[in-house]
Amino acid sequence: MHEELLLLDQLELNFNSQGLFVLNLVLAFVMFGVALEIKPHHFKEVFKKPKSAIIGFFSQFIMLPALTFLFSMLISDFITVGVALGMIMVASCPGGNISNFISHLAKGNTALSVSLTGISSLGAIILTPINFAFYGNMFINYAEKHSDLVQPLTIDPVQMFITVFIILGIPLIAGLQFSRYFPAFTQKIIKPIKTFSILAFIGFIAVAFSNNFTHFIKHFEWVTLIVFFHNLIALTSGFYLAKFTGLKQINWRTVSIETGIQNSGLALVLIFNPKIFPPELEVGAMAYIAAWWGIWHIIAGLTMAYFWRKTPISFNSQ
Repeated sequence: MHEELLLLDQLELNFNSQGLFVLNLVLAFVMFGVALEIKPHHFKEVFKKPKSAIIGFFSQFIMLPALTFLFSMLISDFITVGVALGMIMVASCPGGNISNFISHLAKGNTALSVSLTGISSLGAIILTPINFAFYGNMFINYAEKHSDLVQPLTIDPVQMFITVFIILGIPLIAGLQFSRYFPAFTQKIIKPIKTFSILAFIGFIAVAFSNNFTHFIKHFEWVTLIVFFHNLIALTSGFYLAKFTGLKQINWRTVSIETGIQNSGLALVLIFNPKIFPPELEVGAMAYIAAWWGIWHIIAGLTMAYFWRKTPISFNSQ
């Protein structure tokens, strides 16, 4: 298994600078669309009743990266540093753009989902670089002492901060200002923009998948297993954290979805950024994990939404 994953680390995906540029544009457009849905009353509700938002934020940015690091340590004898860093990168990113849609399908708290998406996207500007640098460097230091699968790698949180701010921060600010000054026009375009942005992101992932189909098939077994358990940890930890901290049942679903639907597109942007990871570094495994997450979390999220939609919610339970 070591040998197969070493080959995965050395994998060169069919993804060039033009593809990265398109992905940057798609993500920026997605975040602009997300911002159009965020209204001042969402934040007011968070400040009035902050518990749900605090639990959701904690689940995403504190608990999931820590659990991911522990999971990476647990299976460290069977994975390379690249695979571990791919998981840590995904766990360090904010919730994915499709989480609001899935939360709505699952009859979760859509308003909380939108609020968490906005808060986590803004928080990611600081916390994504910090979490990845912290847990990534810890795993590298551990692996250097216990494994022969380490490649030289340094993590630059400053460059990550710059990239995340450009991809998330600027479109969010622009979207918030646009909806503020053009509220009537925003209401007309918000639904088609959201639909288009989701389809554009799924389309990009589909094209990237088809361009690297042979690579995915060759390493499908191990990566699918790793991503499956990692995503399962994210979904279940969010669900039970919300349950055991006394949130209403409708919020159990939302926190679970927000924790288990990660912005894997942002992870790919960071992984393929030559200023963060120079071309001579082998980032194939990291990119493979993030790309498969982009496909799998949609499948897992829609599956859970299907079953939850058929399950009654007790609105009085705490």
